[in-house]
Amino acid sequence: MKIVSICPSNTEVVDYLGLTSSLVGVDDFSDYPEEVSSLPKLGPDLSIDMDKVEELRPDIILASLSVPGMEKNIEELKKRGLPYIVTNPQSFEDIAGDLLTIGKACGVEDIAIEMQKDFNKKIETLKKAADLTTSSPELYWEWWPKPVFTPGKINWLTELSRMSGAKNVYRDVELASIQTDWEDVYKRNPDYICLAWVGVRREKVNPKVVTKRPGWDTLQAVIDDRILILEEELYCRPSPRLLAGALKLGKILHPDQYGSIEF
Repeated sequence: MKIVSICPSNTEVVDYLGLTSSLVGVDDFSDYPEEVSSLPKLGPDLSIDMDKVEELRPDIILASLSVPGMEKNIEELKKRGLPYIVTNPQSFEDIAGDLLTIGKACGVEDIAIEMQKDFNKKIETLKKAADLTTSSPELYWEWWPKPVFTPGKINWLTELSRMSGAKNVYRDVELASIQTDWEDVYKRNPDYICLAWVGVRREKVNPKVVTKRPGWDTLQAVIDDRILILEEELYCRPSPRLLAGALKLGKILHPDQYGSIEF
């Protein structure tokens, strides 16, 4: 089985299923697991080089609508008659379903069923730890600083927040992604500010972007030094690695309840 993945989240699903050795090419942003660094790179996820894809003669190509603009690539795959499947995960349940969908398509349905059980078991472990917490801090997640984008209710980060013993401060907005402004964030007065900028490595995130905003010095999260700079690859991609992100956050917020958990 020769697999091509044209988005990082599906590359990570393939790895969770133990199929990394079957990958023959990935998009430029796929960087996990480390083994994919030696594979042919097919371009950024929104500008995939379809000639290169075709040359690899894959048995299946994995695309995802969780990446805005992926429709262009899907149209080209269809036009060329290449074999592909499209995922569109917005929740942990969707990710669990994708494990089975991709596993079936790649001929490892039995393994996929077991890994889906493993994934769901880890979710339950996190939820049980969350039930034991005595506080539930409000989190403001920032996906992008200018303009300000943050996840709403219909997004995996709202679920992840709950699994980590916290609440997304924008859980009341029935959207997956919200374009808002600093004034509205300020009014909500979150307990923590979680910076996970899409496509930006953790070491490149500058918290001064937040601390220069109006009124920052009177915001409780800033007064208490609760600005968390988090790895976007553990929080912004709808893949099984979100579990590692949830556990890491849980250990920061509630070390007593999450400290002994290991995945």
